[in-house]
Amino acid sequence: RKTREAIILCEAAGFDTILVETVGVGQSETAVYSMVDYFLLVLIGGAGDELQGIKRGIMEMADGIIINKCDGNNVDKCQLAATHFRNALQLFPLPESGWAPQVLTYSGFYGYGIKEVWDMVYDYLDFVKKSGYFEYRRAEQAKYWMYESINEQLMGNFYHNPTISDMLQAAEQGVLRGERTSFVAAKQLLDSYFALLH
Repeated sequence: RKTREAIILCEAAGFDTILVETVGVGQSETAVYSMVDYFLLVLIGGAGDELQGIKRGIMEMADGIIINKCDGNNVDKCQLAATHFRNALQLFPLPESGWAPQVLTYSGFYGYGIKEVWDMVYDYLDFVKKSGYFEYRRAEQAKYWMYESINEQLMGNFYHNPTISDMLQAAEQGVLRGERTSFVAAKQLLDSYFALLH
């Protein structure tokens, strides 16, 4: 949520290019995907994370893939990794945007390929703005974050309620001892919570 709020703040301040970086492959990428206009997957060629180490889901989210550190003794490995990813992307259906993700190599150290990366990003934005997908995606993201905010606030209110906090431990122990199922315990807790609201 804080990242989303920071993006909104930066946009309100007039910034039209905002970079959001995540580390690793996991839930943070899924959350970031729901708040950005362009999702760029950055990989290192020759690091052993080619295809087998990359989850299919993260590749399907990517609007573009770049292989970094394409310099020195690593150029051939990067080119090979780029070929593998291009081939793999051909096996996926086109994303909802209709854009065919591209795979590029670049060297952050020497600055090679950076112009091509920016051109790829701007080509994508031009494509989705002309097709109407840009506005559609922004609307879907706004809707997603409304529901996410509702869920977050409800959960916060539920877990910070002193009566529920006391009941949670007993419910958890009951589940662990096999006295009730997880579903029954959850229903009892929620029924108690909603009764407190009346």
